[in-house]
Amino acid sequence: MESLRQIDSWPVDNAATAVVSRDGTVLGHHGDADRVYPLASVTKLLTAYATLLAVEEGAIGLDDAAGPEGATVRHLLAHTGGLAFDQHKVVAPPGERRLYSSTGFEQLADAVAKRSGIPFAEYVQDGLLTPLRMTATTFQGSPGAGASSSLHDLIAFAAELQAPRLLHHETLDLATSVAFPGLSGVLPGYGHQKPNDWGLGFEIRDAKSPHWTGTTNSAGTFGHFGQSGTFLWVDPELGAACVALTDRDFGPWAAEAWTPFNDAVVAELRG
Repeated sequence: MESLRQIDSWPVDNAATAVVSRDGTVLGHHGDADRVYPLASVTKLLTAYATLLAVEEGAIGLDDAAGPEGATVRHLLAHTGGLAFDQHKVVAPPGERRLYSSTGFEQLADAVAKRSGIPFAEYVQDGLLTPLRMTATTFQGSPGAGASSSLHDLIAFAAELQAPRLLHHETLDLATSVAFPGLSGVLPGYGHQKPNDWGLGFEIRDAKSPHWTGTTNSAGTFGHFGQSGTFLWVDPELGAACVALTDRDFGPWAAEAWTPFNDAVVAELRG
């Protein structure tokens, strides 16, 4: 895909990108697919998926208590647990505000580990990384931002997000639908959004503006971006996903480059 070559103009030393169809076909890729990059908050997609696996296996329930008093697994996945971004500080009652929180994902992972009796990193490895042969991916440090991966591995994950083999489709549909609708909040790097819609671990595009996906991505597009200059989105209307990895932290350069890049990808997919 010619649109993917736009990453050559990005102000980064290294970058890689790919587009994956619903059936797992790689429609195009550009850059070193084996180079490993830190994922930052794209890690949350792996954490969310492993948590959903734990829910299906009966190790924990979406409405089981987790995190602050009154909060549940569902609240933490949807960033409505009331926790501050990177502190164990409660700043709102559960379910009342969309407060993006890496601390919430750390407490989520702790809850899964406690209920299952399995260290969370091991749960991710055995339940997700090994079955998808994501051999270059390491899950260390914070469950909200600590993983590293390659384009090759995230291609496999992007295919799973479109045609799940490890989860029931109904579970993924629930996770990529709006949870606690109508809540507003700040989308990091892009300011206050009203509403600031999220599913269970997956950010949902809807009508957010400005946004890191393309202006022409469908409202149902879901995914995540990371402060390490990474993103992964799935657009169900297009039947395709896009992954981009870079070695430069998110900043004004990304806000300027990503949206036109994604619009070019969408245009090429639509022909």
